Amino acid sequence: MNGDEREALLEEIVRCARRMSHDGLVVGTAGNISVRIGDEIVITPTSIPYERIEQTDLCTLDLSGRQLDGRRRASSEAPLHAQVYRTTDAAAVVHTHSLFATTLACAIDVLPAIHYSIHRFGGDTIPVAEYERFGSDELADKVAAALSDRRGTLLRNHGAVTYGSSLREAYGLAVLLEWLARIYWQAMQLGEPRLLTTAQVDEVADEARRRRYANEAAATE
Repeated sequence: MNGDEREALLEEIVRCARRMSHDGLVVGTAGNISVRIGDEIVITPTSIPYERIEQTDLCTLDLSGRQLDGRRRASSEAPLHAQVYRTTDAAAVVHTHSLFATTLACAIDVLPAIHYSIHRFGGDTIPVAEYERFGSDELADKVAAALSDRRGTLLRNHGAVTYGSSLREAYGLAVLLEWLARIYWQAMQLGEPRLLTTAQVDEVADEARRRRYANEAAATE
């Protein structure tokens, strides 16, 4: 990655961080965002309101979670981010405390297939990682286990984590996870939600792949 590409990526982190409150994904200074650049992690700092974050506030870590650079102290969830990068193919990680995702994480064991777009997380359900103290290695391990075959998880009595092949994808999944949580919560207010089957979600995933491959092929013709 050259200097211009790195600069653009750092600016994207700042833009996404500033969107967090506006999009209802965090309250106050909760939550955090990171990206992987080679063998380094760039992560948002701790205890700074998102609207005030600048590029110079971002912190650089190694893949063990040890801070290498930055005038600020890295987010307390640095161990969580580092563990996700070590155990998945993530290029970016977003951790939120969004309202409906956090609410459901206090009450359910799994977010079921309330809408077919759940396939974007890699299956027909989204797990809930059991509670561990924020910033702890134990929480990092629980989250990594939950993400072993999914691109998002709820955190018991805490929030949610998503990851993607780009920051755009990771952030989009965080927004989608909150939307799915809200739909499920609202449906429960009306009675027993009607859920999709594994076969129905798999059918959507197959169709999405078919359309993507078709579009990619057309673009090269």
